[in-house]
Amino acid sequence: MSSNRTIVKSLLQKPASIKSKSQAKQLHAQIIKSKGVHSGLMDSIISMYSNLNLLQDSLLVFNSFPSPSIVAWKSIIKCYTSNGLFLQSLLSFVDMRASGKYPDHNIFPSVLKSCASLINLKVGESVHGCIIRLGLDFDLYTGNALMNMYCKLQNLGEVGAPRSHAALSYKIPESMCSKSINGTCYEFNKQNVGVDSMGILAPTGNEFPQRIETQKTPFLESVRKVFDGMPKRDLVSWNTVIAGLAQNGIHREALMMIKKMADAGLKPDSFSLSSILPIFAEYVDVSKGKEIHGYAIRHGLDTDVFIGSSLIDMYAKCTRVDNSHRVFFLLPQRDAISWNSIIAGCVQNGLFDEGLKLFRQMLMANIKPRHVTFSSIMPACAHLTTLHMGKQLHGYIIRSLFDDNVFIASSLVDMYAKCGNIRIARWIFDKMESPDMVSWTAMIMGYALHGCAHDSLSLFQQMEMENVKPNYVAFVAVLTACSHAGLIDKALILFNSMKQDYGITPGLEHYAAIADLLGRAGRLEEAYEFISSMHIEPTGSVWATLLGACRVHKKVELAENVATKIFELDPENMGSYVLMSNIYAASGRWSDAAKLRITMKGKGMKKKPACSWIEVKNKLHAFMAGDKSHPYYDRINEAMKVLLEQMEREGYVPNTDDVLHDVEEEQKRYILCSHSERLAIGFGIISTPPGTTIRVTKNLRVCVDCHIATKFISKIVGREIIVRDVSRFHHFKDGKCSCGDYW
Repeated sequence: MSSNRTIVKSLLQKPASIKSKSQAKQLHAQIIKSKGVHSGLMDSIISMYSNLNLLQDSLLVFNSFPSPSIVAWKSIIKCYTSNGLFLQSLLSFVDMRASGKYPDHNIFPSVLKSCASLINLKVGESVHGCIIRLGLDFDLYTGNALMNMYCKLQNLGEVGAPRSHAALSYKIPESMCSKSINGTCYEFNKQNVGVDSMGILAPTGNEFPQRIETQKTPFLESVRKVFDGMPKRDLVSWNTVIAGLAQNGIHREALMMIKKMADAGLKPDSFSLSSILPIFAEYVDVSKGKEIHGYAIRHGLDTDVFIGSSLIDMYAKCTRVDNSHRVFFLLPQRDAISWNSIIAGCVQNGLFDEGLKLFRQMLMANIKPRHVTFSSIMPACAHLTTLHMGKQLHGYIIRSLFDDNVFIASSLVDMYAKCGNIRIARWIFDKMESPDMVSWTAMIMGYALHGCAHDSLSLFQQMEMENVKPNYVAFVAVLTACSHAGLIDKALILFNSMKQDYGITPGLEHYAAIADLLGRAGRLEEAYEFISSMHIEPTGSVWATLLGACRVHKKVELAENVATKIFELDPENMGSYVLMSNIYAASGRWSDAAKLRITMKGKGMKKKPACSWIEVKNKLHAFMAGDKSHPYYDRINEAMKVLLEQMEREGYVPNTDDVLHDVEEEQKRYILCSHSERLAIGFGIISTPPGTTIRVTKNLRVCVDCHIATKFISKIVGREIIVRDVSRFHHFKDGKCSCGDYW
């Protein structure tokens, strides 16, 4: 019995000391056997189960109470919240008040977290009112929970968001919170203490423009009111308001709060630094980011996985991926967040192979990927067009039960579309219960890249009918679709509707799409006037769309005018130098072409070599123009010779206009046959079973002759050949191309 009494006493004093379910069950059983159960002990038992997030056990004990105490109510509300049952948590709070019990400061953090998780401001404000009426608004932990709720609601954009359940229309009756306020005002003695080099964070000029000043909504005003009214603030209080300001674009004030916190004698911790590092990432201010890194090192925070992940992200967004790698590999412990940060950083900086390599290492380290991991790695498969790897990821997603996640589903739509399988992309899209704007845009753009303009337009109209308002990116997608199909009138209607009907100011991408469309259609003077009359200053890339059209339509004089504008705006635009040189060469002006090449050489510019690649048996095979290094080159060359003879019997005549070398016609024919996409297609034919689809990706635009040749090849070998070039997909089948020879 003395042993039992010791156990009971220990449990009564420290229910949180019980760390496992089996230990809790054993203690509960021993207490029941001792027949010494009383209400105080039952409170400790339910607290013990609640601390372990054991909901069913907590409910079993709770329901045995004829009249649950405030401790029991607190435990069950907390347990509901910890298990993600936020609605039940709020309803239990209402039931508690209806039973005549007054909540204390221990209950409100769980209730406020439920309000934030259910994205319900009205209930949150009612709870806030209840806190004030109970005189608990001066409580440190309650104040921190209040600020955290308002910050989360602001970040989630509560206004206009759907309620999670009809029951959330509950408002906490005032009669349930009738206790008067009798709190006392306290003086808060701020100590004027400087913190190392953190003074650099106090903005002195306009280096951090207040881009989103209008976002000082009632949410953030409520946060400030709570914060300013707190008689005492701890590090959590400061961190909460700093994070809220930083995450909502109030950057200048967030940095000032860091300085004020230091002046109040509190040193920034890893959470403080992690809140402000994204500010420097957004403004690509790597120098200030490095100063934060230095501060972290001097205060022993650099090995903290939380701040390490933020540093990885900051360096990656400032295009310093090498620094991201150093931070990552110096971390003594790496969690899912740090792995996600380095993978996303690699992919965002175009290091797709490295991103995939790190993803494999993450799996080998037994770190379970999260939904953001898949959203980060999927673009790598899309850019490399590694359909096999994309399918493997899809299978992993299904096994991880993430396939219903709207963000992952949108990434899958984008990946399959960019890997050439538009049918699977649409199948995934149709499975989505509530596609968001990103999902709709991914599918519309997918159709656009495959030349399915009418499908893009139909989906755009369907999106509007389902009350999903198109945004900036959605218009880029649908205008791209029109451009690839030559739908000038429809594109102009959509372009003009942006400002008139949707209040969206057209940007450079929209102007470029229209200019490209007019140029493709041969309306070059109209395209020139359209660009010249833009309401914003056109960039070199916008003019470059017209330069490309000048090459297609052989308008050398106009091309010279356009090139002059490009070189004035963007003297380092290598692509335009190459394009203008090619225009001169195509028109026989070899000396002018040579002069431009000399200029390029003087500027240290090198033409990007044409490269095509194909995935065979889970391995990527890359080919350069004229490449003889592949181990199967002799077989490829022999197969292409046989094909060429068959093509010529079918009526193929080489188009040597795109061979921009001053050589004999026979040499031009040889050069055409050794183009990178031709070699990749030849390898696909000899390396894959008859009848299977051949998928090739090229880093530049498909030339006219290769386009003609591939149509013949598809008919002769009886295969579908899908070629993705720099601007779109070409589906070659039975001697025809999906683009209708309009690209």
